[in-house]
Amino acid sequence: MKTKVFLLGAITMSLLACNRTNPLLEQPQTPFGVPAFDQVKLEHYVPAFEAAIAEQKAEVEAIANNEAEPTFENTIVALDRAGLLLDRVSGVFFNVLEADGNDEMNAIAEQVSPMLSELSDGIILNDKLFQRVKFVYEQREQLGLNAEQMRLVTETYKAFADNGANLPEDKKERLKEINQELALLSLKFGNNVVAETNACQRFITDEAELAGLPESAKAAAAEEAEAAGHPGEWLFTPKRTSFTPVLQYCENRELRKQLLMDYTTRANHDNENDNKAVIVREMELRIEKAKLFGYDNPADYILADCMAKNHQTVDAFLASVWAPSLAAAKREAAALQELLEADKPGEKLQPWDWWFYAEKLRKAKYALDEEEIKPYFELNNVRKGAFGVATKLYGLQFEPIQDMPVYNPEVEVFKVTDADGELVGILYTDYFPRAGKRPGAWMNNILSQYIDADGVDHRPVIINVGNFNKPTAGNPSLLSMDDVETLFHEFGHALHGLLSKAHYKSLSGTNTPRDFVELPSQFMENYAYEPEVLKTYAFHYQTGEVIPDELIEKINNAGAFNQGFVTTELLSASILDMDFHELTSAEGLDVNAFEKQSLEKMGMIDEIIVRYRPTFYNHIFTTGYEAGYYSYTWAAVLDADAFAAFKETGNLFDEETAKRFRHLLEQGGTRDAQELYLEFRGKEADPQHLLRRKGFIE
Repeated sequence: MKTKVFLLGAITMSLLACNRTNPLLEQPQTPFGVPAFDQVKLEHYVPAFEAAIAEQKAEVEAIANNEAEPTFENTIVALDRAGLLLDRVSGVFFNVLEADGNDEMNAIAEQVSPMLSELSDGIILNDKLFQRVKFVYEQREQLGLNAEQMRLVTETYKAFADNGANLPEDKKERLKEINQELALLSLKFGNNVVAETNACQRFITDEAELAGLPESAKAAAAEEAEAAGHPGEWLFTPKRTSFTPVLQYCENRELRKQLLMDYTTRANHDNENDNKAVIVREMELRIEKAKLFGYDNPADYILADCMAKNHQTVDAFLASVWAPSLAAAKREAAALQELLEADKPGEKLQPWDWWFYAEKLRKAKYALDEEEIKPYFELNNVRKGAFGVATKLYGLQFEPIQDMPVYNPEVEVFKVTDADGELVGILYTDYFPRAGKRPGAWMNNILSQYIDADGVDHRPVIINVGNFNKPTAGNPSLLSMDDVETLFHEFGHALHGLLSKAHYKSLSGTNTPRDFVELPSQFMENYAYEPEVLKTYAFHYQTGEVIPDELIEKINNAGAFNQGFVTTELLSASILDMDFHELTSAEGLDVNAFEKQSLEKMGMIDEIIVRYRPTFYNHIFTTGYEAGYYSYTWAAVLDADAFAAFKETGNLFDEETAKRFRHLLEQGGTRDAQELYLEFRGKEADPQHLLRRKGFIE
């Protein structure tokens, strides 16, 4: 790989001269040019952001003030190539902030977020620059551009127009203020959720209160308690790896209730971490912003560039899946009520009972005990299984690399190559929970793929992050069935980034519409429990025995089990998201009352709690999925249909079908998402495949 050369303006040169020892501002002398995580210190971040922002400003000013007639190369391509240094600095900082943050990192984020918002607005609202972009856009049909170049012109113009370039000056100034305040509110929301999660600790002193809880879960809780200074006790927190086993197995109903309430009431108490006021202010600003652009509500402003296009389409789609999902959930609730009645006559099924009795029902109906299965799902083996699927589909090879710079010792690094040995990219994995890591699992680009002016293909650096069970003194990290799906899911996102073959960084990898971006990730989930795949990775961690056929049969027989609950929980969060973002005013908004009204309107049953209650709903108030959580179900229709394409050939790894799907992944956002899918499948996605997979129809 050739070394990138950064073109620096005079201002940036002087800043860099003062920061020669800042590893964020130097081309890393590391294998494959990965960030020198091990050299970066807290004091490096702010100067690096200042220098990188100054560089991008200089680059943009040079484009805006270019006296030559605007062209595709000197305006559109030049803009796409601007900001490479800032991309590198941001890629390091925000990945570490999310995965290994602390109070100092949070303070830096609060300092640099307004700087980044100001930079973005300064670019988008630069009228001289926009007039050049507009000139090229209006001439695009006469320029002889290929499909990817045409897409770049169109998306660049839309990025300006959709973010205020056509607004009058007074509205542009107001937009800047809104964007800066929203950036800070988003940070505050996420920090409050992390603080509430870390602050809530329940110590159990009597082991009798943990009756029914598997020994592995008790051992993990004992180690957590000892680390927290409470040896001989058991610690449980609102982290999913901590409380989920209690919900599934613990006979102590009161403890199940306490832990579920700890999780579902985070940042909803009248204290310094309360997010209700943050939500109200975010919605006020989002509504105001949408109206600046002539939209009645934030949903339609956001959805205009998605596959769905408007809130009516999303609402109709969600309603079409909600009805069969809710009907299934009601049937499941009735079955669980019967089990509860046998245990506790006269008691009504509650949300903290669902997981416990669902586990009992699964054992009774399918003889499937997740504790019997978990020993076959050792983390490293599951990861090898996911890698193996990519090898069979696309010919990719994964080689662990030792002694690489990482931000935490738990991070592992892999070199990814193609069948011919050519570098595809670098993959980091970071799977265990820690105090500074936000909840959940995700994929991020540390460095994105693009092809530079010299034709050098800069391969991506990607990270998968999770919060799976840590190894204990007696056991390795053993995954639940949900964890296995999550690992395959995030690896699917990683493949989308790794396989990218775009020329332009703004179109590469996962830079696609939000209701398309979940297709590659959810598609990978389909392979996790296929019998021929299971036999490649599901080995008992103690004996090395491959998972027996009878267990595989149980897993697949129970494939549609509890899907009413799973889908209803997911869809209720999606509908709640849309209800918030279809608001035309936030005046008098009471967050808890609004949530209750939304759930009543959709007919949510009392036995299920919405997957993400507003005050810890990071997807829509922090991570950019506002009016977008429906994307998981929208993409599920696509992924079920895409997997059916393989099933129809009689070969899960059919070479020709895999070649077409890899081509879809390689394109990133270089073409229209619907066009890409039609090219792969040859027809529209059929939602029947999803409904059948979930057991809602025969």
